Amino acid sequence: QVQLVESGGGLVQPGGSLRLSCAATGFTFGSGTMSWFRQAPGMEREFVLGTRWSGSSTSYSDSAKGRFTISRDGAKNTVYLQMNSLKPEDTAVYYCAADRSRLILSRLRDVESYDYWGQGTQVTVSS
Repeated sequence: QVQLVESGGGLVQPGGSLRLSCAATGFTFGSGTMSWFRQAPGMEREFVLGTRWSGSSTSYSDSAKGRFTISRDGAKNTVYLQMNSLKPEDTAVYYCAADRSRLILSRLRDVESYDYWGQGTQVTVSS
């Protein structure tokens, strides 16, 4: 049984940083595809960034480019989302998502492409 558990969310001031974690059981990061999405109140879930482990190819949304990065700790089977220069518009529930296949680029940003989701962690950027 696959389980993804996010943590690390919280309240941060604009310009601050936060690191989210996504720990997996029943699934090994390092194969397939893993992405972060977010959902603000009243909005659809949107793609933040995603990594296809084979070839270490990472794609970024325009909002994440230059501010957010992804990394992996293989020993802990955990993926991290480092978020810097946070803005109020980054406020959302953040979800990690994984799929055992190496998704093609055209499917990477589609929520329906992923078989496994975490429960989400709230990030609030406010002064």
